[in-house]
Amino acid sequence: MTIVRCDPVVTPIGHYGEGMVTDSKPTALITGASRGLGAAIARELAPTHRLLLGARSVDSLTEILAELPQATGWPVELTDYEAVALATGPIERLDVLVHNAGVAGDLGPIADSPVRLWRETLEANLIAVAELTRLLLPALRAAKGHVVLINSGAGLRANPGWGVYAASKFGLRAFGDALRLEESALRVTSIHPGRIDTDMQRAIVAGEGREYRPEEFLTAETVARAVRNAVETPRDAHPTEIVLRPIAR
Repeated sequence: MTIVRCDPVVTPIGHYGEGMVTDSKPTALITGASRGLGAAIARELAPTHRLLLGARSVDSLTEILAELPQATGWPVELTDYEAVALATGPIERLDVLVHNAGVAGDLGPIADSPVRLWRETLEANLIAVAELTRLLLPALRAAKGHVVLINSGAGLRANPGWGVYAASKFGLRAFGDALRLEESALRVTSIHPGRIDTDMQRAIVAGEGREYRPEEFLTAETVARAVRNAVETPRDAHPTEIVLRPIAR
């Protein structure tokens, strides 16, 4: 099932740095782009966008950059805020910012969730997103850009054992809602997919002690297509929220 909510709305390209190809395509920065959903989003946007592909290290980007040689690597640890400030400085104009990077953390009941886990999860899933967005607002405003937040079904409903993760995703949803109201020239889309067939999901299912059945989950390609559809929505509409649920194959 897909629920899409759209509200009516009443490019010279900036440069990133040396070695980036200059053309008339809009520029998209995707975090967590080295594998899984992030890499799938990169493949979907590659034909129509100049890509900045974010990841924690240069080495982790080797495979996707070999596959998409026109893309530019953007290796930075998103919770190292001094490094993020330096990395965002050269970006003068940004058409699309896809916040895909995040962590699931150690799942379990709130009674067993220490302060460390709360801090690490909120840092990665909410605070780092907010700071990267803040630093890139001038570039996004210059392009009347689009912010895409890869949220989760856990950002709409909390379940037992998922309290910390759900809190971070509910916070991310609130962040997107506030940003949408404050920055009226931008489009802000929250995407809430159900479980996706990725390495992270395999680890979660293993931790739950269940057999992994990929046919029960969304494919990364399906969610990436939803991202592309949101980005390509004509400018007279604002896709505010997209909810995707898997159908067993």
